[in-house]
Amino acid sequence: MAYWLFKEEPTHYNFADLERDGKAVWNGVDNHLARQNLRKVRKGDRILYYHTGKEKAIVGEMTALSDSRPDPASEDDKAVMVEVRAEKRWKNPVTLTRIKGDPELSGWELVRLPRLSVLPVTEAQWRRVEELSTEAEKS
Repeated sequence: MAYWLFKEEPTHYNFADLERDGKAVWNGVDNHLARQNLRKVRKGDRILYYHTGKEKAIVGEMTALSDSRPDPASEDDKAVMVEVRAEKRWKNPVTLTRIKGDPELSGWELVRLPRLSVLPVTEAQWRRVEELSTEAEKS
């Protein structure tokens, strides 16, 4: 099992939409490196759901329901897709500001490559972010 972070603009499709729908197809990834990462996703992988835009925070968890595969809805022969399911909304979203200020997370690709929409997460990063999600952010 691997760990990932997927980003989405909440005005386009947010975590509440995924919870309502139960599952969704994750596609439309155009960036070369993000697409390479999406190709590596396998059924059962765990995924952090990150809201971009004004919110900039990890808001919940998903599970990959399928291996990555070609996207039949796309005319681009390099396009791939993964089916995902909502697992858990986090009571305390973990903001990008908080991640940048955490010594264990400040070197993460989420911080270094801010435009990357699909990125790997180490088990240690996952555990740390999950730990932060159990604590309310101090103002």
